[in-house]
Amino acid sequence: MTHARDNFLAWLRAAHAMEEQAITTLTAQSRRIESYPDLKTRIVQHLHETEEHAQALKTLLDHFSATGGVSAIKDIAAKLAAKAQGVGGMLTSDEVVKGAMASYAFEHMEIASYRVLIAAADELDEMEAKTVFERILGEEIAMANWLEANLDAITRIFLMRDERDLMAKR
Repeated sequence: MTHARDNFLAWLRAAHAMEEQAITTLTAQSRRIESYPDLKTRIVQHLHETEEHAQALKTLLDHFSATGGVSAIKDIAAKLAAKAQGVGGMLTSDEVVKGAMASYAFEHMEIASYRVLIAAADELDEMEAKTVFERILGEEIAMANWLEANLDAITRIFLMRDERDLMAKR
């Protein structure tokens, strides 16, 4: 099962890079969202969870990888992509809505990634890793569910405020 283990490690490295990207994105979002307190609170909460995810994945990588861990190039690329996304969002007036949409999609990418890792860990009889992935999956599902439940309200509040701001400029 050497090839299966290689795939497992590649998916684990990709998940770690994904969590590093999420940290950068969530940090940028949390700094810019002021007038949406519920969204900001949930983003900050998920940022702390995501930092724990990244650390748990790094610990697993260090355990499994003979080279000692994470691909520095992949981590740098993920961080640069997240910074570019954050800068791009700063240029739009509807950043909060687009950010919520992007976060919702990103959460589902993470959910898929952890489902793959759970299956691979199960196949390789890596029960400790499987337990870590299942815990993280639960938190990713909770964030996706929160975004789904709140996307309507975030959009409506944005539209109301945008209309109000337009009227105030006239």
